[in-house]
Amino acid sequence: MPPKEPPRRRVPGPARPARPRPASAGARTPRPAPRPAGRRPAPRPPARQPRTIRLGSPRPRLRLVSLGLTLVMLAFVVRLLQVQAVDASAYAAKADKYRFQEYTLSAERGEITDRNGIALAASVDAYDITADPQLFTPEESKVPDAPEQAAALLAPLLGKEPAELAKKLRTPKSRYTLLARKQTPQVWNQIKDLRRVYGQKAQRSAGGNGVNLLGGVLSEPSTKRVYPNGELAAGILGYVNAEGKGAGGVESMLDPALAGQDGKIRFTQSGGRQVPTAGSRGTPAVPGSDIELTIDRDIQWAAQQAITEQVEKSKADRGYVIVQNTRTGEVLAMANAPGFDPNDLSAANAASMGNAALQDAYEPGSTSKVMSMAAVLEEGKAAPDTHVTVPNRLHRGDRLFKDDVDHKTWYLTLNGVLAKSSNIGTILATGQLGATQAESNRVLHGYLRKFGIGSPTGLRYPGETPGILAKPQDWSTSQQYTIPFGQGLSVNAMQAASVYSTIANGGVRVEPTLVRGTKGPDGRFTPAPKAKESRVVSERTADTLAKMLESVVDDREGTGTRAAIPGYRVAGKTGTANRVDPELGRYKGYTASFAGFAPADDPEITVYCAIQNPTKGSYFGGQICGPIYKKVMEFALKTLHVAPTGSEPARLPVTFEPTP
Repeated sequence: MPPKEPPRRRVPGPARPARPRPASAGARTPRPAPRPAGRRPAPRPPARQPRTIRLGSPRPRLRLVSLGLTLVMLAFVVRLLQVQAVDASAYAAKADKYRFQEYTLSAERGEITDRNGIALAASVDAYDITADPQLFTPEESKVPDAPEQAAALLAPLLGKEPAELAKKLRTPKSRYTLLARKQTPQVWNQIKDLRRVYGQKAQRSAGGNGVNLLGGVLSEPSTKRVYPNGELAAGILGYVNAEGKGAGGVESMLDPALAGQDGKIRFTQSGGRQVPTAGSRGTPAVPGSDIELTIDRDIQWAAQQAITEQVEKSKADRGYVIVQNTRTGEVLAMANAPGFDPNDLSAANAASMGNAALQDAYEPGSTSKVMSMAAVLEEGKAAPDTHVTVPNRLHRGDRLFKDDVDHKTWYLTLNGVLAKSSNIGTILATGQLGATQAESNRVLHGYLRKFGIGSPTGLRYPGETPGILAKPQDWSTSQQYTIPFGQGLSVNAMQAASVYSTIANGGVRVEPTLVRGTKGPDGRFTPAPKAKESRVVSERTADTLAKMLESVVDDREGTGTRAAIPGYRVAGKTGTANRVDPELGRYKGYTASFAGFAPADDPEITVYCAIQNPTKGSYFGGQICGPIYKKVMEFALKTLHVAPTGSEPARLPVTFEPTP
């Protein structure tokens, strides 16, 4: 600021003469005192008047704001009316489509156990690996080839082709796709670990806004079928397919009971994940029932080991062993070789995935002669000691028949015909069943049917063959004479075993059974219905046949001496039949077999063995199936604690001395 100028001082001038004032009447007005000399105050500037501002009227502005707000609110009201009234159903449908997911809750499949409750087939925790394809689109993932990259990471873990997975991840307009079924918890844990690693990478990159390449890979809890014993009893159990449905064996036969009832769940989702706070609703799954089989796991193991070793040793096509309780009809073992592992169907041979013991139809050979002898005894046409002269050759119809070995004329009893398994002797014996051959055929056919030949066994097993038995009037000229010794008719292994169980059970046939009962989700056990019974021959005939069958094993003339078991009386019969090759449609090779029961004086167990087309070593039933019978029967007798026999065998005569 500039320096302040000092006030000016006034210099007093000469005094002015006083102006005379007129005097008033009667008094003198005093004069004011003179003003002292000094500074005069500076003159004050005139006071500034305050400026007045005039405001406009607020009403126009308020009207404008009110109009704007009214228009905005009107727009909201119109839109709200459109959403909630006009297009309500369309938007609700879209909301349901994208907000809610509905999945099927798979019911836990019931267990299959042996007669002692040991698991043969069970279900364990597993996961279905799924994905949300929308999260793999370029817009969501910010990666143009996200499906291909994710597929390359998942393929080694899921055992799938990358191209297959990438195609599923590119499913258009979908929020769900199934990548792999029934994966183990270990596989899902590996996927979660990999997903977590990529999630951490996404957090570290792009300022924490990166995208997890595997974020759209999800899982659904499920179960997986496992068979703890591998190949053991696989032919009986069967297997389940990729959808978890029974596709063979008991798994298929009893699938409705085992499968239970699936449930459903509906929940709110966001980004392919369930919203925990939104809740869910649905119907729970009902677990399947447990099935208890008549099979004894230990006996099944012994039978399977024995037949597998012999099939490999004989270089045969296949073989089967059946063990049955003679009194109840319960099947204690049904073993096939070669078998398969239902845990790994990819490595299984398609030809071995069935149950050949029930599905193969073949000509039984000499094991069938016991039915012919039963008919002869029951009809009273002969007795065990009846003399039968057996020539080296026998001409009947259009054929010349012979026995397995060339021989001079044999002088056999009826018991000897069975012991030495003479085809010619059997033809001669059954020829006595009627006054004519046609009548004999009808009588024999009736007994074969009563023994169950040509009919289902009663197991109701999927794919079971009833065998082949033509009507007697349709038997060819040669069949009239071959059927009595087991050629010209076909059976399955279970039918052949059931014949011997019928004789062992005093002539009463009990339908074979595989199921003891079921245990429902409530834990209550329901026994299977009692097996049907029917009398085939009298108890006297059955007892006589049992004694005759002992001669096959016990007598030195018998063909089944290799099946003898020390301490036990054994009844049995060998069989060696010409085999029809299913591919060639003609006879090629042999079917070797052995059937019998023990103890012969108080039967409890039947064992039947058959081997198809042995190509190395012997092909006679007594030679290769007799030892299997012995091994399996010995094991079963010990396992079931059957006491040794206390009596001596009957030792019926086998031959007779001809009169001069």
